[in-house]
Amino acid sequence: MKTISLRFRIYISLLAAVFLIGVIGLTVFEHFSLLDAFYFVVVTISTVGYGDLSPLTPYGKILAIVIILIGVGCFVGLAANSIEYLIDKRERSHRLEKLNMIIGVFYSETGTKLLKKFSAVDPEIKEIRSALVVSNNWSDSDFTEAFVKLKQHSYHLDSREISLADLHAFLVQHQGLMLTLLENPQIFEHDRFTDLLHAVFHLAEELNARESLIDLPTTDYHHLSGDLTRVYSQLVIEWLEYMQHLKKKYPYLFSLSMRTNPFDTNASAIVRE
Repeated sequence: MKTISLRFRIYISLLAAVFLIGVIGLTVFEHFSLLDAFYFVVVTISTVGYGDLSPLTPYGKILAIVIILIGVGCFVGLAANSIEYLIDKRERSHRLEKLNMIIGVFYSETGTKLLKKFSAVDPEIKEIRSALVVSNNWSDSDFTEAFVKLKQHSYHLDSREISLADLHAFLVQHQGLMLTLLENPQIFEHDRFTDLLHAVFHLAEELNARESLIDLPTTDYHHLSGDLTRVYSQLVIEWLEYMQHLKKKYPYLFSLSMRTNPFDTNASAIVRE
């Protein structure tokens, strides 16, 4: 996509330069009006070539050759690049749709449960709960405000406040799923989600590397707190982004996710009203 964008900008710049030089040159050498000069450049570059206007002076003819050689090439290249861009954009849209399905599987099986465990021991959860209790009435501006609040929030989890043994067992239980997700090439379209999976795997490796997860030194609890906080802060942002995607694309999935919101103390999957 970046290569296409760069080529597009180059073609546009060259085409603009050809138009400018062509119009000015034809008005100077051939004494065309601005409208006639612009008209001549357009019909020449587009390869229409009506033949109703033609340069008579040597300089005008040389300029016409330059317009044909550079302008026509840029015009064709721009058209081809535009088509390539549209095709690539459509393919990328399909890939991102598949990626969102992968993210949905992660949160359905693992991510939401982790958020529930972590938010239960978050001492500052009250400060961000309002930005996480998503409702059906939320607009894009509400999501934007929530993202701003979450990104400015200072996250901190204390590893002594959570059962590390239970967390370890949970991560081991879901390790197979996460490995499958990580092996899927689609996730590399989403750098933040890839970073999140790596952070979760690192936390699992840290817990797995210890023979015992009780009575650890204070320094080690502090180290594990950093690993927990890293996962938690990334989980929260990605979860909200996924909720916004569900609200736009899949209202029925959004409804269930909203009713099982891990940050809502009154959440219940049962539909009462």
